[in-house]
Amino acid sequence: MNNSLNKENDQFLATIKSTIGKDIIETKVFFNDYQIIVPSKKIFDVLTKLHGNSYFAFDQLIDITAIDYPEKSTRFEVVYLLLSTITNQRLTVKIYVNEGELVQSSVSIFKSANWSEREIWDMFGIFFSNHPDLRRILTDYGFEGYPLRKDFPLSGYVEVRYDDTVKRVVCEPLELAQEFRSFNFESPWSKSIDQISNTETKKLTNT
Repeated sequence: MNNSLNKENDQFLATIKSTIGKDIIETKVFFNDYQIIVPSKKIFDVLTKLHGNSYFAFDQLIDITAIDYPEKSTRFEVVYLLLSTITNQRLTVKIYVNEGELVQSSVSIFKSANWSEREIWDMFGIFFSNHPDLRRILTDYGFEGYPLRKDFPLSGYVEVRYDDTVKRVVCEPLELAQEFRSFNFESPWSKSIDQISNTETKKLTNT
């Protein structure tokens, strides 16, 4: 059973490699989930081949998401989740993107990429070139920063609220309701236990 499954996996990945060619950096199989890593500048060409190839027939883009790794030289990982409704096959395509680097939009290949790319732009600040309408989708138009970046402060930069006097949503500088306090989470019992242990150690040493 395992041998036949491994053979099927190898055959599928070999077909992907022959179709996409040198644009593949790495291939993986994780719990029968096929994953490929391609250069960010080649993502449009790769998605076009996977969508148009009759053998793969990846006709659905389930989602696009991103991950922020500030400590890495290439900060962002953008992940495309593909599905073939004909073969019931799934494929994960990954690219690595630097801050400020442009990624070509895939809306012309998959219509479902529209809002996903807008969300990634809104949350991570990754810009998709040739997108028909790349606007913020989850935050307000006057919002500052990108909330899902690891360096974004938990409190945010501004406060968005509805002002009943002007009858509209307003953005104001954030003002915390109370002063910052430093909490000591050390248990009062742990100190007593340490003192008891030190006292007992001294007694044993003296005897």
